[in-house]
Amino acid sequence: MGAKKNCIDQVNSLSALFKKGTINTGVYLHPNTIQTLNQMQKKKSSAIGSLILWFTTFILNAVVAQNQAKTTFEIKDNERVVFLGNSLFENELQHGYLELALTTRWPNRNVTFRNLGWTGDNVWGEARSTFTNPPTPYQHLMQQITQAKPTLVFVAYGGVEAQDGPAGLPRFKEGFNKLLDKIDSLGAKAILLSPIPVWYEDTAANVVKRNADIELYASAIAKIATERGKQFIDIYKPIQAIENKAAILENGVHLNELGHYFLATELQKNLGLLPQPSPVAIALSKNAPITSSTAKMLGISAGNAILKFTIDANFLQLPLPDANNSLVNNTQTIQITGLKKGIYNLMANNEVIVAASEKKWAEGLAITQGPAFEQSRQLQEMIIKKNEQFFFQYRPLNRTYILGFRSYEQGRHAKGLEEQSLIIKWLEGQINLNSRPKSIVYQLVLVK
Repeated sequence: MGAKKNCIDQVNSLSALFKKGTINTGVYLHPNTIQTLNQMQKKKSSAIGSLILWFTTFILNAVVAQNQAKTTFEIKDNERVVFLGNSLFENELQHGYLELALTTRWPNRNVTFRNLGWTGDNVWGEARSTFTNPPTPYQHLMQQITQAKPTLVFVAYGGVEAQDGPAGLPRFKEGFNKLLDKIDSLGAKAILLSPIPVWYEDTAANVVKRNADIELYASAIAKIATERGKQFIDIYKPIQAIENKAAILENGVHLNELGHYFLATELQKNLGLLPQPSPVAIALSKNAPITSSTAKMLGISAGNAILKFTIDANFLQLPLPDANNSLVNNTQTIQITGLKKGIYNLMANNEVIVAASEKKWAEGLAITQGPAFEQSRQLQEMIIKKNEQFFFQYRPLNRTYILGFRSYEQGRHAKGLEEQSLIIKWLEGQINLNSRPKSIVYQLVLVK
């Protein structure tokens, strides 16, 4: 009874974090196209010119919409996505970028996630040992995969095993194939990731050799993927390229927050999902303004001193990491041409998001804050809370006393672990409700 009351209390304390959102969808018309159409409109004031303008817009929108529909990856309704591997996934629990990126792509679908990442783990589950044996570490690994009931598994191994060098490769391939056999037997799809490079303060020779071994194992994974008809995603080279420009490894081995942000964006790209929302373009003229189909004009004052519009967002953007830098360029841009000379504030919910001159607005500005980012950040926090609940459910700190050979002492608490599912399920419901972009009314106001 006490455990159930605690579950209810936690749910009540978390319920204030979110309000139900809505989603709008639209197609994208590139800003350059908007400029072209604007020029056409100025030159063609006749009925024929208007017809050409309308027809051109219609055709371009249709072509772009068709191109956007050609994605190579999709998560279906009621899917269970599992992240399986070593610290690459366990450390993701602190940030939630990857789960957030996949959750917000299909906000109308009921998709749940389980993170089974385990620091130091290998394909034989050797890091998952407990004081109670049996079950063996490998049996633990197999049980955890089965209990997660996956339909899609992202598999990230090879980094730990690569420490054994070329001599350990045959054993790794044997274990990796057995692991994939298990996933296949559950009827789940597997997407295979390469390990990431290391970048620590050591002799250059050691780092070079270590990374050479990691690349050797990455090649083995790629070959297994080809042989078994699985998708392989190389994250070794992108992470290495980014590390040359920004610090994304906190200790030379593990990704920091910025690193996990880039991991999520790289996986999106490799899955055929563009991480950047469609740009918004508004072209003002003496006639009616022309907008990209992602924007909808709500009103415009005399002299274009105040514009009011909404943006039909297909998905929420990832919140920007604290260590933001010039490499983070996946944010939405807004371009407004035809403004009179002056400084304009873009506002939403009575707060200034960005201020710039008419020249800067004509060039296009990246939006890096505002209500959409606040919603995304709140959703990320909810995902982290949900994953924390699951982590301590399937990996209780005092496992030996609750589930192991000393369960005769505290085995009664196993019921409490089961009841944590109530919190997890409630949080998943809130995540689903709040993954839809909320409608936001923007105002562009001339201030001087």
